[in-house]
Formats: sequence, C-alpha cells, structure tokens
Amino acid sequence: MRTLSFAALVLFAAPVFAQTPPRTSVSVAPPDVKAPPLDATKSPSGLASKVIAAGNGRTHPGPTDIVSVQFTEWKADGSMVDSTQLRNGGKAAQFRLNRAIPGMAEGIALMVQGEKRRLWVPESLAFKGQREPRGMLVFDVELISILNLDAPADVKAPPADAKRTASGLAYKVLSAGTGARHPGPRSTVTVHYTGWQTDGKRFDSSVERGQPVSFALDEVIKGWTEGVQLMVEGEKTRFWIPDTLAYKDQPQRPQGMLVFDIELISIK
Repeated sequence: MRTLSFAALVLFAAPVFAQTPPRTSVSVAPPDVKAPPLDATKSPSGLASKVIAAGNGRTHPGPTDIVSVQFTEWKADGSMVDSTQLRNGGKAAQFRLNRAIPGMAEGIALMVQGEKRRLWVPESLAFKGQREPRGMLVFDVELISILNLDAPADVKAPPADAKRTASGLAYKVLSAGTGARHPGPRSTVTVHYTGWQTDGKRFDSSVERGQPVSFALDEVIKGWTEGVQLMVEGEKTRFWIPDTLAYKDQPQRPQGMLVFDIELISIK
C-alpha cells in the first residue's frame, strides 16, 4: 500500500506568467492599451492601474496568499499574449501571489475579491527585457477569491465540537457538501487538501499548487481512508489524524498528529 507522496509533489518554481504559449484567437485590446490614461493611479514603482469594476470584498491579498484570477494580457501594440478564457476550459488561474511577476503581484495586492482592474506593468516589473514578451504589459484582472493557507487556530488539538471515531480520528465539517453518496474504501476520489503539523508548519497543499489530486482510498494513509469515506461530494472537512493513522515509524514523513483540510471534489 502506498501513502500520499507529499515529498514528491513539486511546487511551482517558476514565476507565474513566465510562459506564454501561442494563441489561436485574439481578444480585442482596450483602447488605452498603449499608455495609462490620466485617471489611472500610479505607484512609486511605476505600476499604473485603474478599477474597472468595484469588488464586494474587504480584504486585500498578502504575499503568501493563494489568489484565483481571470486575466487577459496584451502588449502595448494591442497584440494579445495570454488569457485564462482561452485555456483550461476558461478556468481561473490560481497561484501564490509572491510567485507572480512583480507588477502583477503589486497590482493584485491592491484589489479586493470581486474587483476588476486594469494594470499597466512596465518592463522593469515584468520580464526586464530578458525574454518575451518585452516592453510594457497590460492586464485586465478579475480577483475571484483569496485563500490564506496559514494554519488554523485549532491546529494544535481538536476542538470540543469535533467528532471522534473509535480509531482516534477527529474531524469537523467546515462546509456541507452537495452530494448524497459517500466513497467506499476502494473508491477513487479527487480532492483538494492542505496539511499542517501541530506546530503550524504547512508541509503540503494541492491548493497551493492549484491542482487537485486523485487517488484510490486504499492506497493512502489510514486516516485518509477512514476520513474521506465520511464525506460527500462538495464537502470540506478538517481532520486531526493521530500518528498511528498517519506516518508513525516512517521518519522520512511528517511525524506526530497531522491536520488536514480536505475538499472532496468527486467520487469515481
């Protein structure tokens, strides 16, 4: 039986938007793509931005937050470089903010959830003329969501309202699911998850990588096999998994009780 191979999962090492594959269609550039208009706000770094539509949130993302965005990118000559609408079925891009190019990171940090903003990113805050696309870049960005992956307040121990099973597993439903059936002990499931040790150290996260994982429930640690079977599709649950159900006697793995936030996306 294999366990979740956390150490083998590779986090994003390259800056976001570092690759720009060719596109088969071109989105119409905004009329002010050549230069920021007079009503754009300019920062000391040289970034210019303008709110296109106000958001409904109150919190701005921090450098280590995970953001989900829709964006389209143009060169100053109006040629389109990239767009989330034209790849991955139009799904939003998800990444840790401090892994984006500096101008994008600075611009999104000004935004709140639901906001749409146009960014004029000078070359010095993009790829610095070292690779394509060169020159100023213009982005229309919509901030869909902000996710903070810091350890939860109850990471040290299960709270009083957590449920417990005979094996020692503790869990608490964070948000109810939309499904009705539970996976079986050998079902293949697709999930998003984040894992912490009880000292608050985050050791792995599919959310941070922006890619859910699929696996058979009889191929993972016992705490996952038992816990995910308690869930339905769409549910988000926090689990406190004792070392006897995790990686006890496997020193190359995280030790002690482990805490996971798991979202069950689908059951196959």
